[in-house]
Order: sequence, then structure tokens, then C-alpha cells
Amino acid sequence: MIENLDTSVRLIAVGASLLLLTLLLAGQVRASIKLALAGLLVSAVAYLVNSSTVIHPPRSIRPFVDLAAVFTPFWTWLFGRRLFEDEPPRWILPITAAFLVASWFIAHFVPRTDPVGFYAIHIVSLALVADLLRVALGERADDLVEKRRLIRLWLPVLVAAQAGGVLVFETIAGRTVPHPAIQLLSAALILALTLFAGLALLRTDEELLAGAPNPAVAARPAPDLSASETVLKQKIEAAMEVGFYRTPGLAITGLADHLGVPEHRLRALINRRLGYRNFSAFLNHHRIAEARAILADPNRVDLPVLTIAMDLGYNSLPTFNRAFRAETATTPTDYRREAFTRN
Repeated sequence: MIENLDTSVRLIAVGASLLLLTLLLAGQVRASIKLALAGLLVSAVAYLVNSSTVIHPPRSIRPFVDLAAVFTPFWTWLFGRRLFEDEPPRWILPITAAFLVASWFIAHFVPRTDPVGFYAIHIVSLALVADLLRVALGERADDLVEKRRLIRLWLPVLVAAQAGGVLVFETIAGRTVPHPAIQLLSAALILALTLFAGLALLRTDEELLAGAPNPAVAARPAPDLSASETVLKQKIEAAMEVGFYRTPGLAITGLADHLGVPEHRLRALINRRLGYRNFSAFLNHHRIAEARAILADPNRVDLPVLTIAMDLGYNSLPTFNRAFRAETATTPTDYRREAFTRN
């Protein structure tokens, strides 16, 4: 009975994944999201087939189905990071992918090393799941897109329950075939994760999947601000004019307390009216504008970049450098050099 139900759930999940893949390829989704989500859907189908006790692919292609299934946590992690607009460093992607492929090859074609490849895959996959949970929950306060804030709450539950749960079980139990009830639960969670991904696609949710606006030009107020929004906007501008953005560790809660307004009102204004998707982008717009003025000031040409970063509220030089490069496409040092070269 359980086996039949498990097979039915898997077939439904496979059908849903293929349907969503078709919609994805034809939809207006930004390229980075499209690639990650397509990878997630294909790898999820491979995992559903590979872990089934009833569906058996031909022996000749079984290792390659397993390879696609191995990448399920990788694509889930990349999809989540890109959905939350927190792109991982570029060097991590090829290194992680190469490590997974090498571990898969060892597990299938170098029997003397068994089970090194098996456990290597699981350790890396658990690290990816943990990192996604860190980004989803740890950076939720910075997110100004309300729909995405909700996703940050329940996406980790699905990922932790399915990918994390399966990986922990397999790491402990080795290659022991799970109980049919566990197999069914895993398939049901994959179906739920697939439906989660499809929810945004079926609604054509541009706020989540369309291209993000350029932070440098995002702060353009809507022409139809209400009276209360106009007053709040004036309060924000007054706080920024006196340099409140320099406050170290400033979060939206701190700004709301300083202005004496509810956090949800402040969040809605900065996101929907001023055009920022993350509070850090809002702060960086003001901080980097001042940084550019300082770096181009002849009277402060010898002021260390680290001092500028700390005075503007950044907690480290790398954080400042990343924010500056995101706004200007160059480093603070190069910007200063070019400013005086032009003069």
C-alpha cells in the first residue's frame, strides 16, 4: 500500500516538475534564476527516479541519473541564494560542482575507495543546505520584499525536512534502503518543494523572479505618495542628511525606532515607494555616495580606505569593498586613483 502511494506521489512530482520546466523555459524569468531552477527541477526528477524502489532506469544510464540526483542540494542552494539576491562568490560554483562530480566518479568507478565518494557527497551537500538556511533566516531582517520574507520562513522548513533530513539519514545509515514510509515522506516533500517553486511561476511573480533594479537608480519616489508616506519620507531624508546611515550595525529596526514609526510602514515605504529590495542596498546608496565624495576630496587623499569604511558604519574592509564595487563597478582604491588622474 505504502509502495503504491509512494510511486503515485513520485509520478505526480515528476509530472509537475516537467510541466514547471516547460513553463520556466518559456517564461520571463531572469537568466540566473532560470538556470538554477531548471537545474533544480531536472535534478529533482532524477532523484525521484533514482531513489524509487519501483521505477528503475536502464542499467547503462543509471550512474548518470545518479549524477543528476547528486546535484539536487546544489541546485536547491543556488536557486535559494539567487532568489534571495545573495549571489555566492563565483569561484565557489565551479569548485563545488567539480568536487561533486569527482566524488560521484569515485563512488561509481573506483570501488576500492568505497565509501569515500558517498560520504564526500553528503558532507558537501549538508554544507550547502546549512548555508542556505543561514542566508534564508539570518538575512531575513534585511529583506524588504514582503513575499520573499515569507518564503525565507517556510522554504528552510522544506529544505531542512527533505534535503537535510535525507542527507542526515543517509550519512548515518549508509546505503541502507530506507523504510517505505520514509521514502514516501521524502517524495511528498519533494513534491511540496516543486509546488513551492511553481507557485511563483504560475503567478508570474515579477517581484520575485524578474530582474532586480539597479540600487544606484532605485531611489525614485512614486508620484502618488499619501500624506503619511510623504511625512515619513521627509523623516527618512532628514535622518540621512545628518548621517544616521553611518550608525554601525544599523538595521531597519534601529531606523524605525529612531524615526518613531512602525517597522512595517518603514519597510513598505523603502521597498514599494523608494524601490529598494534590501535594507542594506538602501544604506549602501547613501554610504557609497559619501565614500565617493571622500575618495575624490584632495584634502583627504591620505585618509586610509579602512578608516573611511569604519566611519561610514561598515564592520570590515571587505564588506565595504563589496558594497562599493556593487555601486560603482570598481574598488575604492581604483576609484580614488582615477579621480585624481582625471584631474
